[in-house]
Amino acid sequence: MRTPTAPRARGAGGTGPAGETVAELIACQWGDHRPGLMYGAGAPDGARPTVLSRHRTAQEAAVRAALLADLLPPGAEPHLGVLLDNTPEFPFWLGAAALAGAAVAGINPTRRGPELARDILHTDCRILVTEPAHLPLLRGLDLPGVRLLVTGSEEYEALLAPYAAAVPGEAVVRAGAPGPGTRLLLYFTSGSTGAPKAAVCSQGRLAAAGASLARHFSVTPEDVHYVCMPLFHGNAVIADWLPALAAGAPVALRRRFSASAFLDDVRAYGATYFTYVGRAVQYLLATEPRPDDREHPLRLGFGTEAGEVDAARFADRFGVRLVEGYGATEGGASVQRGPGTPPGALGRAAPGDDLAVVDPETGRECPPAVLDGRGRLLNGDEAIGELVNRGRSLFEGYWRNPAAEAARTRDGWYWTGDLFFRDPQGFLYFAGRTDDRLRVDSENLAAAVIENVLARWEAAAAVAVYAVPDEVAGDQVMAALALRGGAAFDPEAFAAFLAAQPDLGTKMAPRYVRVLDALPVTATNKIHRVALRRAGFLGPGPVWHRSGGSYRPLDGKDLAALLSAYEAQGRRELLDR
Repeated sequence: MRTPTAPRARGAGGTGPAGETVAELIACQWGDHRPGLMYGAGAPDGARPTVLSRHRTAQEAAVRAALLADLLPPGAEPHLGVLLDNTPEFPFWLGAAALAGAAVAGINPTRRGPELARDILHTDCRILVTEPAHLPLLRGLDLPGVRLLVTGSEEYEALLAPYAAAVPGEAVVRAGAPGPGTRLLLYFTSGSTGAPKAAVCSQGRLAAAGASLARHFSVTPEDVHYVCMPLFHGNAVIADWLPALAAGAPVALRRRFSASAFLDDVRAYGATYFTYVGRAVQYLLATEPRPDDREHPLRLGFGTEAGEVDAARFADRFGVRLVEGYGATEGGASVQRGPGTPPGALGRAAPGDDLAVVDPETGRECPPAVLDGRGRLLNGDEAIGELVNRGRSLFEGYWRNPAAEAARTRDGWYWTGDLFFRDPQGFLYFAGRTDDRLRVDSENLAAAVIENVLARWEAAAAVAVYAVPDEVAGDQVMAALALRGGAAFDPEAFAAFLAAQPDLGTKMAPRYVRVLDALPVTATNKIHRVALRRAGFLGPGPVWHRSGGSYRPLDGKDLAALLSAYEAQGRRELLDR
């Protein structure tokens, strides 16, 4: 057994400045007995949350780092998979990997069967840390060479015990400590259009990202970061856990996101900051309003995909400002919001980035957007393009996926895969994924622009816009709507709403509308657009179609006539893709 050590930050006797690596950020907690980790709020027995000091969290990380060093086979990639909900063990193992110079692959518990096994084996994990609740997911899987550690089991506690007893009384500097280039995360992209890609994230880049966000949002040790998004996803680690670690603030864990428990958790923990992705904000807005909705310590939410309308609703109801950001786990490009950012824009390029909106077919930069006095985009066909970074990129590649890596970095640029347009002042506006581009009557449209308009309809709780093939050429606009509690789809009211929107272009009104109880989502609460596109107007749920300026149900007779038109044009097979 190797004696566990807790390396001191290099600024305290090492060879470099403190905080240059995540390992150093972990080590900076040693001897600090202020709150570091909170969990257990909302327990059925009504118990108060458990609070561990920063020193204790570093100690637990050091114990697991020593165990990890002994368990990893010689010559193997120092990778471990973590298949856990947001329990204390997750940040313990993140810290352990940082100290040991290993890398964590966050394993998505909504994956199943061969796909789940593929994620574990693709990232060369020789150790998989999980919990009893997730053991059924692993039954029958062929995972050769992977050792399973089940947290909370007697065997697990017995493994940790001798290392815990050997933790030194004071921090020491460990020779050969991890450097800035040491891998720490192998975090998967959503994988909605194929096998997910594991983005490589180094300790240096992650430490710098955490420190940057902590400065940007003025995080102090008096803040409490509420981690309610899943830690297997980059958002919770990079935008929530790491800024807290860099600033010396405690983090509070919610095992799984719960809209109904959100405010109770915030009050119990004294949380001041949280992150969100996908539909989390919409879920919170769908909860029953309470008289005490503004009685809490929250000051800020940071994330993506809330939308301008719902961000305003959130601020009005809860008194909390939401800051929309843009930046991927891959680190290839970042947009920062600053003073003077107009409504609807995400901001400008982060310092050091040379961001441009380009036509992906020609590589030429798109002209600035032309907006009329009502905010309508007049030249979307030429102004909307793919956001690229033509300057330095922090992208560190995908694990064992050279084809995907080459596609991201072709022609010496980093291609984000996201559509944007830029106004004459240089502010950038998100317009959707490249897969979300629609071409209607030879005019290019962006799904996100149409969604921002439809989100204003009071009856809508959630909106998704996507392309379905036109029976002759190009695309038609389709929208999926989830309605607020008690609301029903009123086709006349919806058509009147559309007609009253000054920034809804003549090609933007949806030809088809599907009404669903809830929109399908991925494991990180992002709308599952691929599933919606595949279903088109043939999937389940009532579908309405526009005839003239009004909407009526798509009945069997209408559907037969439509399919006949597709057959006549030789485009019927497009509906089955």
